[in-house]
Amino acid sequence: MTYQHFAYLYDQLMAHAPYDEWTKFTQEMIRSHHHSIHRIVDLGCGTGEITIRLANAGYDVTGVDISTDMLTCASEKALQKNISVNWVHQDITKLEGFHEVDLCTSYCDVMNYMTNLEDIESVFWHVYNSLAPNGLFIFDIHHIHYAEHFLMDQTFTDVSDDLAYIWECERGENRGEMYHHLTFFKKNGEMYSRFDEIHRQQTYETEMYEKILKKCGFSKIEFYRDFITEKIISSDEGERIFVVAKK
Repeated sequence: MTYQHFAYLYDQLMAHAPYDEWTKFTQEMIRSHHHSIHRIVDLGCGTGEITIRLANAGYDVTGVDISTDMLTCASEKALQKNISVNWVHQDITKLEGFHEVDLCTSYCDVMNYMTNLEDIESVFWHVYNSLAPNGLFIFDIHHIHYAEHFLMDQTFTDVSDDLAYIWECERGENRGEMYHHLTFFKKNGEMYSRFDEIHRQQTYETEMYEKILKKCGFSKIEFYRDFITEKIISSDEGERIFVVAKK
């Protein structure tokens, strides 16, 4: 997924995203696990909203993304805010060059863009090998129940003065698989430019993620939902599941 035109519309479309909540949840997990965290690698950092917030909180942060357009947006934003972040262009299924990292994060559906189990396992292996002993890996996924009942087969629209979108979420053949058909209309002078993209996502039961994490060597795995810092075992409630794994 390269995000193409989407990269330059992303921040406007995501203006109301709870980036502060992701940052707060990360810091709460650091505190609750009694970790001294210095080096963080943010996988699938996009335009850097969470990455920059973590750097602003005093951490040494590297943002990694497969989209050069996303990284360009992120870098420009960090420069404007005079915040130091190292930006790296990489496919996280082939992550390399990182050692003794204290924490890896991956938020905003990044793991749902890993659409087969082989890619998920590849990410987990590379993260495990990049972490220092007792290092943490925190990522989020769509709750499969939420995806099936509130995303799939639905159409979402939004219109503002200079941007409109139509988002159709089509159910895939496999359980947890979905295709997002996105159409954007961006105002350009007196005219509107149209962009179309298709994004494929896949989510699995939490047990599947836990199984692969354990296979890759992670020893302690916890599940949370919707930025709530109380652990859950299983629930059909909530939109987003957070996974915290310790090396």
